[in-house]
Amino acid sequence: MSKDNPGDKNAKDTHYATLRRAHRDGKRERGEIPTPVQDKRKRSAAPDWKAPQLAPDQVLLYGIHTVRAALDNPERKIIKLSVTQNALVRLETGPVEELGFPVEIVTPQDLDKILGPDAIHQGAMLETVPLPVRRLSALNDSPLILVLDQVTDPHNVGAIMRSAVAFNAGALITTQRHSPTESGVMAKSASGALEMIPYIQVTNLADTLEELHKLGFVSIGLDSEGSEPLEQALTGVKIALVLGAEGKGLRQKTRQTVNALARLEMPGAIKSLNVSNAAAIAMYAARGHLAKA
Repeated sequence: MSKDNPGDKNAKDTHYATLRRAHRDGKRERGEIPTPVQDKRKRSAAPDWKAPQLAPDQVLLYGIHTVRAALDNPERKIIKLSVTQNALVRLETGPVEELGFPVEIVTPQDLDKILGPDAIHQGAMLETVPLPVRRLSALNDSPLILVLDQVTDPHNVGAIMRSAVAFNAGALITTQRHSPTESGVMAKSASGALEMIPYIQVTNLADTLEELHKLGFVSIGLDSEGSEPLEQALTGVKIALVLGAEGKGLRQKTRQTVNALARLEMPGAIKSLNVSNAAAIAMYAARGHLAKA
């Protein structure tokens, strides 16, 4: 009975270790598992990673859906694509030499160093110029729009943007102050929706609501203390749903300017929702009304 050659065993172990590492990296690129952290206590106390200092005309987008949508957007000015081999296949870009911008092949660890270990980049990062600032004239022809009154969390704004595209809203309107600018975090939460809907930032929200009224929109502010359920407040053939920040809700001036204040009826023990969840439910109800209008 022959014994295994130690050299063969070492080669076999190395081969399987390589396969396991490649499998693990593939799962990380797809966002199925996070980047491993060697010492969580050290990381939380004194993190080694620092966010890159970006120029005003630079934004880093990441994630397969986000990057794919940006590549498909003719208004998006692209500087460079940094991508792993696996992610490049998933993006289905065609010949890279025909893309018209530099493409750098990297490892997941290379992107971790730039974006941080918590970013689910899926092996794709796009360096790009922010989209042009949109004004009210950029409204799409839709009877439903979303208005945000100083919602500051980019995760929430991105999630609302994704729902707004799903319900075919004509725009997402927010204030220039106390609202997030375009960023990788917001774009990743929007999962490509940032490229599909006008993100309009205005100076004075009350004045903008008055302009929307002149355009035929009925503005309905979502408020837990609203005098009537949303379903009863919905009227007209053009709806502007107005939502405020979590905690403080709609500002007083906004409450005075909207056509109606309405609440979402919640029979359970919890009487409030995350603003992105409330937006999705309100849009669903509004679409139901508009289908019958």
